[in-house]
Amino acid sequence: MAMVETEEPILLDDEVWERIVRITGGAASPCFQCGVCTAVCPWGLVKNETVSIRKLIRSGQLGVEWGDDLWLCTTCGACVPTCPRGVDIPGVMLALREVAWRDRDIPEGFPSMLWSEYWNGNPWERPPSERAGWARGLDVPQYNSAEHEVLLYAGCSASYDRRIQKVARALVSILKAADVKFGILGDDEPCCGDPVRSVGHTAYTRMIVDENSRRFEELGVGTIVTVSPHCYDMFKNHYHVGNGFRPLHYSQYLAELVESERLSLPNELSMTTTFHDPCYLARRNDETEAPRKVLSAIPGMKTVEMTHSGEETICCGGGGGRMWLETAPGERFSDIRVKEGMETGADVMVTACPHCISCLEDSLAVAGAENMRILDLAEVVALTTNGRETKGKRKSRKKRSAS
Repeated sequence: MAMVETEEPILLDDEVWERIVRITGGAASPCFQCGVCTAVCPWGLVKNETVSIRKLIRSGQLGVEWGDDLWLCTTCGACVPTCPRGVDIPGVMLALREVAWRDRDIPEGFPSMLWSEYWNGNPWERPPSERAGWARGLDVPQYNSAEHEVLLYAGCSASYDRRIQKVARALVSILKAADVKFGILGDDEPCCGDPVRSVGHTAYTRMIVDENSRRFEELGVGTIVTVSPHCYDMFKNHYHVGNGFRPLHYSQYLAELVESERLSLPNELSMTTTFHDPCYLARRNDETEAPRKVLSAIPGMKTVEMTHSGEETICCGGGGGRMWLETAPGERFSDIRVKEGMETGADVMVTACPHCISCLEDSLAVAGAENMRILDLAEVVALTTNGRETKGKRKSRKKRSAS
């Protein structure tokens, strides 16, 4: 009996896989498609069929197309601890995206985001001349390494997003209350490069990192305190600045100030909080204690944990470039997270990441939860240092993810 051909043959492309192995420094090679990563991917919580990470990696090994699923990965890192071969799976996803950029197989919207980075120095298509607008009226000086112990790095979200600007302003009030000598770069502050890296454009990321590393060295930057965990991750793990460069997320710095008794938290706050761990703080950088140390130091406050906390946190959905892509209703991780928060009976869900604030507040509005609200850790601390509350309400974005 003659065999009937039903499909076109697949021509394997070893060159593609060789590029991926080279881009990841060999990290992709040990994957043998066991499927454990697929089982723990948070997309399985919101989709009937989860994202098959092993299928994506196998497609890369075979040199065949991987489709739209490649751009679902939020690089949250939930898969990394479970991999029996120790594969840096988010790193492999970014490597696959780098190949996709070279082949011009990318989602609509990413090129315009990169052009905004190039022309404006931020992904939000806002003029660089408005970057320091968030600090208007706060009397914050331009950073000078000879005079200041800290460079406060606002980042793009805190510079241009009105909701996140409140977080940066709250942080300024806290640092002043602790008598910290600090400055900012104002309109000269550059983007850290995380938005570019998150979509896999490695060459442009390298240009940003090299230029900023040189600038920070020339400025003599020592301790740099970031609003966003994504900026902290970039500075800590991807920059090459000389000795003395010390990146910290602001929660870590506040914990240091509390422990050294430089920061006093005098006002009692009678509220119950639950803390949502940002992926880029808890999982990518193994920091879960600092935010809780700060919360535990606030008099009158009770903190309860959600079902998934610490390194087992559920991603808000905004990493990996998802902030610049649409996520269908019902497929947003933040919906699940808000539900978990409501189940604790907490008055406030606290977090410490601009992406998380955006996603969680959108989901909270959809859930119609009138008895709970979302606040950033800096906003909560500002309540006990100066007694003035920040309401923190925002309008929903047109484009947002499930960060």
